[in-house]
Amino acid sequence: MLDRATEWWGVIVPSFTQWVENFRMSEKTYVYLCNKLRPAMERQDTAFRECISLKKRVAIALWKLAIGSEYRSIGHLFGVSNTTVCRCVQDFCAAAETLLVPELIRSPDREKFAEMAAYTENRWGLPQCVGAIDGSHIPILAPQEYHCDYFNRKGWHSILLQGVVDGKGHFWKVFAGMPGSLHDARVLRLSSLWELASRGNYFPPCTRNIGGVNAGYYILGDNAYPLQNWLIKTFPDNGRLTAEHVIYNKTICRARLSKDMHNISFCLTLKNKNTQRPGRLSDAYQGHSMIRPPAGTSPVCSDRVKEKE
Repeated sequence: MLDRATEWWGVIVPSFTQWVENFRMSEKTYVYLCNKLRPAMERQDTAFRECISLKKRVAIALWKLAIGSEYRSIGHLFGVSNTTVCRCVQDFCAAAETLLVPELIRSPDREKFAEMAAYTENRWGLPQCVGAIDGSHIPILAPQEYHCDYFNRKGWHSILLQGVVDGKGHFWKVFAGMPGSLHDARVLRLSSLWELASRGNYFPPCTRNIGGVNAGYYILGDNAYPLQNWLIKTFPDNGRLTAEHVIYNKTICRARLSKDMHNISFCLTLKNKNTQRPGRLSDAYQGHSMIRPPAGTSPVCSDRVKEKE
């Protein structure tokens, strides 16, 4: 007779109807991921043992990332060892970085910038706006080295994710791995987005006359970011705002792009059991080379962090 764990995967899951509640995605998206990650995650049977199926390996990784349970609990549920759970998670993250990130998170070309600007203007009434930037703290256990660097202003250890999303909430620029003690503006200045945009080499030279000013493409940010000709933010409310300033601020806030960024970051930080059980920094680096800093150095003291564009 099948044990409980194997029975759950073999009998209950095939008739599962609560995919979003448990895996944080629909069954259709799950099947899509399996097909996309097949070249990197599928294993073959050997003369000594049967391999774990591709669908099961992906499901194990998704369960860990979605629920944040301990390896032991997931192993009991799926009928595998703790080591197998760990390998599935690491293999999934590596496969996603190799096969999905280049396809789904990439710098827009001229045509894509024009498309994003048109969508944002039609929906939010902001001409030439191509997205919004924001940061999010990812909880981690304090590393043995440079642990003070990762202690953020909220009172816990974290690494920082900086993301840029378009009007639909789709990421098109990601920079991650900086220690939680850094200010959002400092993280921006360490990213290639700042380097390229500051030199005028990132956004296409497409300007439009807005109120007598030739405005190029720009992104929205909160008041933590420095004002640039390609990064717009609201006027700080110091009690002396003019009527024009108030209207401007309301227009920016009405776009709600920053709120979209917060919602997506909320999903990425897995604010469920993962918040109570933050991951070890070494485990995160092992599973995600896109946030791995140089060995033996504090990322605060070095900007040689590996960035995925």
